[in-house]
This record gives sequence, C-alpha cells and structure tokens, in this order.
Amino acid sequence: MKPFEKKIYLSSPTMHGEELEYIKKAYDTNWMSTVGENINETERLICDKVGCKYAVALASGTSALHLAVKLAGVKPGDRVFCSDMTFAATLNPVVYEGGIPVFIDGEYETWNMDPLALEKAFEMFPEVKVVVFANLYGTPAKMDEIIAICNKYGATIIEDAAESLGATYKGVQTGTFGKYNAISFNGNKIITGSSGGMLLTDDLDAANKARKWSTQSRENAPWYQHEEVGYNYRMSNVIAGVVRGQIPHLEEHIAQKKAIYMRYKEGFKGLPVSMNPYDESIMEPNFWLSCLIIDDEAMCKQVRSDNEACYIKEKGKTCPTEILEKIAECNAEGRPIWKPMHMQPMYRMHDFVTKNGNGRANTNAYIAGGGIDINADIFARGLCLPSDNKMTPEEQDIIIEVIRSCFE
Repeated sequence: MKPFEKKIYLSSPTMHGEELEYIKKAYDTNWMSTVGENINETERLICDKVGCKYAVALASGTSALHLAVKLAGVKPGDRVFCSDMTFAATLNPVVYEGGIPVFIDGEYETWNMDPLALEKAFEMFPEVKVVVFANLYGTPAKMDEIIAICNKYGATIIEDAAESLGATYKGVQTGTFGKYNAISFNGNKIITGSSGGMLLTDDLDAANKARKWSTQSRENAPWYQHEEVGYNYRMSNVIAGVVRGQIPHLEEHIAQKKAIYMRYKEGFKGLPVSMNPYDESIMEPNFWLSCLIIDDEAMCKQVRSDNEACYIKEKGKTCPTEILEKIAECNAEGRPIWKPMHMQPMYRMHDFVTKNGNGRANTNAYIAGGGIDINADIFARGLCLPSDNKMTPEEQDIIIEVIRSCFE
C-alpha cells in the first residue's frame, strides 16, 4: 500500500481561527500572564457547557488532578483506589502527596474501572477514603454503580474526565460526577489549548483553595506572604484564549469523531474484532479515540517485554503489533492501548484488585487466585486507531483495508 503523502495522526489539534482572535486580544491588551479576560471567560464557558458551578483554569489536566488529590485530603501512607488502565497522569498525583495507589481492574463493557472489583477492594481495604477513576478514551465509566459503592464506604470521588469532555452518562456531562473533577486541553484532546486543564467542582471553598494553591499560595497581604505550599499551576491568559476559541466547536469535533468510529465499525464487519464498547442506552461517549480489540481466537502469537514486542504471523490471524506496524508503513499513527498501571515497572509491586480478589501482573493475563486479569487481556488484544478528525473518508477506507489485509 502506498504511504500517505501527509501523515495521518492519532489525534491532532483542529483549529478554526477564533483562537487567534483571543490570543491577539491577550497580546493587544498586554494580559499575557495568569490573569485576564480569556481565563475568566473560559472558566465561565466550561461551567455552562459541563454543568458544574466552578472551574479553575490550570496549566494541565495533571495539575488539576494534583489539586483534586490535595483537596480530597490524601496524606502520606494513605491508600487510594485508582483506575488501572489509564495514562499515568491519573494516579501520579496520588504519589506526589505520598499516597499509595491500589489499582482496580476493568470490565469488558466499557473498559473502565469494574464496580465489582471496586467493591472487592473496599472489602480488603475498608479504610480507603478516596477513589480516582478515569473515563477511558472518552467513554463514561459505570457511574451509578461506582458512586453507590463510594457512598456506601464514605469515599470521595475524583473523576478524571481528561479524555471525556463532552461525553454524557444518562444525559449528564462527565466532569461532574466526582466531588473534584479534572479535564484536559492537551494538544491531542477533543478541544485543545496546546496545553492546559481545569479543576471542576460544585464546592466554592474547594475552588477558592485550588485557585490560591495554583498561584503559589499567596496570602492577601501587601507583600508576598506565604503560609502553605503553593504551585505555579495557573493557566495563562494566552492559552486560555486558544481554549476559548475551541469551546464553541466541541460538539462539531464530537460529531466528527463519532463518524470516524462508526465508519471503522462498518468497515470491520465480518472481521473477528470489535470496537471499544459502550452502553448506548445510558451513555454517549465523545469518541475521542476509536479503538479495536481482536477476538481471542484470531490472535497470532505475540510477546511483549517492557520495551519491545514481537509476533509470529499466522494465516487468518493477527495481533496489535502487526496491525500497528502496517499502519505505520502507510504513514499513519496508531498506538497500543494504555498499558495497565499494575504492569508498569514503577507500580507492578502495588496491590492490584480484580473482582475475584488480589492479583499480580503476568504475561498470560491470568492471576493466581483464579479468573482473568481483564485489563492485561485488553492491553494484549487491543489498539488505538488513527482517529484524527481531519482524516478523509477515503484515507480512512485505506486504513481499514490495511487492517483487513492483516487477517489474510
């Protein structure tokens, strides 16, 4: 297959022009720092869009998660239940505060935190008071079940909605289900500021604390007075201008991403694969990334170390490694599914809980206590497809044909 002349990315920024107007406004008014109209208006617009009371514009989604962990009161030595299949930024802030992540396995229906595993974790560690979960690839987790379990055990929820801005669960926007919530405007997200993020909450005191912490915890005094540790986490008025120009295009981007997902789904009919799943009756993802998982019986032999992968080609079978190689040969970008945190070198000795109890990572995706390590299985068989909303249908059709050829 002849490579594309212009690379097709996994998910690159899609700009519209209004962003430049607001950047120029910051420049013309000389508000280039961490105060200004763009910041104020962006916070207001996101509150209106998502349905929360307060938004604090920050330098990144990670900084929003860090302040959420501080607000939740995590102290050194505290265990915190965390999504296992996610980007490391979901749980690294727990470690910033000296907390100890305990990883919760996922489920096949949404690829998110499994409520059954979460319930088991509380039975094992009833002292835990904070749960951090992510909405993977823009698909909401099983909110009702997770919230009910956390309420039962008196635990505070932090929702990592970095990937799911604009997605809904029973008509309610993600980024509102936790006491403290985080969204991201990183360059690959559904809307972007090139960087940036926000803490979302309905708690005014929490919002005020986060805003103070994010500006180096300066006290209300005529000089620089500090009574607690602070951070340089506030979003700049320039970055806020980019986000401000992007917000009106959120629904447009979601529609484009959904069309890509549905075109892949149609194009893969007859193949032993399925797309990243969701429950159509109660949730509407933002379709940030389209992913597929290969049926177990259609997997060829594949082995991965911490840094490399290899496979043995078998007729009628394939694996993520082969598909990603073939996509790359076309000058398009795909990626493996997030490697589960309990399989990461820095976290693999941490507790990992499945719905059957405590387990450890191993190459066969099965745990000693019986049952399957679901996240390891999804990681072994899944991959993220080129999902850039500037990709044409014709370009996507070529990618589909490349993937189909891997099963020959």
